[in-house]
Amino acid sequence: MIRLCVDGDFKPAGRLVPTPDQAHYLVRVMRLALDQTLLVFNGRQGEWRARLAEITKRGCVLILEAQVRAQAQAPDLDLIIALVKRPRLETIVEKAAELGARRVRLALTERTNADRANVSRLTVIALEAAEQTGRLDVPEILEPERLMRILEGWDGSRSLMFCDEAGDAAAALDALAPASAGPWAVLIGPEGGFSPAERAAIRAAPGAVPVSLGPRILRADTAAISALTLWQSTLGDWQGLEVARAAGQVTSQDAAG
Repeated sequence: MIRLCVDGDFKPAGRLVPTPDQAHYLVRVMRLALDQTLLVFNGRQGEWRARLAEITKRGCVLILEAQVRAQAQAPDLDLIIALVKRPRLETIVEKAAELGARRVRLALTERTNADRANVSRLTVIALEAAEQTGRLDVPEILEPERLMRILEGWDGSRSLMFCDEAGDAAAALDALAPASAGPWAVLIGPEGGFSPAERAAIRAAPGAVPVSLGPRILRADTAAISALTLWQSTLGDWQGLEVARAAGQVTSQDAAG
């Protein structure tokens, strides 16, 4: 069934007006007919079944019928990625959304090989990936920021999985095994690696956990996908109810229900 992220307040029999692009997609591309249904979400009120009620020259109108899934949040996981060239960066954002990252923070490093990013375009990519994967929220894409500034504000309330290409860190699964679930960030460097000063600052950051992604040198997109996969399989929602309970996201009453 078609899924769309549509802005608006969700309530039974409520009206939603998709954007012109969404209306074009529904009516012209997918050829949805009047009274056919789709699934919609807004990142706050779960997933609802909606009916195509009107088709106009300017767009269309949906009528909300019933909630089919309650709202659930992705794990509190940031991906901090040094800017890389556009095609790889778009892939990274798409896969981060598919793998459950809640935010993507773009970082400028000493060896960054790109100096700008189209955050609006990346947000659309994240939204489309969220629609495709069945998640109920859309990752936030933050404007590029200097890595050293990010580290200056790092207070240890969020653990930092530092994918260290230098080769002297423990294997990721071994390093993460004793760690606790909760707010985390995964840090991936540029194609040229971190400078010695950046590497020292990262390792000195409160809550930093250096990890190795193996003996081979990985491109940034491969490293990001690998690191997010390893984190999710160890501490994320791939672990199911027990990890969610440990993170305080599920109460014993929820589990009993």
